[in-house]
Amino acid sequence: MAAFQHPIAIEQADIDHMGHVNNAVYLKWVQEAVVDYWSSVAPPSAVAEHLWVALKHEITYLKPTFLTDNVVAEVIAEKVQGARAFFRTVLRRGDEVLSEIQSCWCCLDAASLRPARLARDIVARFLPPSA
Repeated sequence: MAAFQHPIAIEQADIDHMGHVNNAVYLKWVQEAVVDYWSSVAPPSAVAEHLWVALKHEITYLKPTFLTDNVVAEVIAEKVQGARAFFRTVLRRGDEVLSEIQSCWCCLDAASLRPARLARDIVARFLPPSA
């Protein structure tokens, strides 16, 4: 399945004392990218009825990112288990991989804020049939 492309906006406030993007900013970018991905593939009713909260992020930093870089987050849904979904996000500057993030998210019912399983037809919108 092709990766979802999410452009990253780098702001001056993202730059740390070493002149590159602060590591903590990558978490913000992953959250924005995964939520944008969900909003783009799920029907509006599912987006309105479900929220996502991050359970775990594992970030591998490979190259520094700078203010003038054009960065794109590529998001791939890897699997769904119950109310949990697992994503891989790759931050790229052109062909260069800047970082790779493995993350686990929990789907919540927007009204009760309790974990909620997604219907199979919703899951099928972003996962291949064998996932």
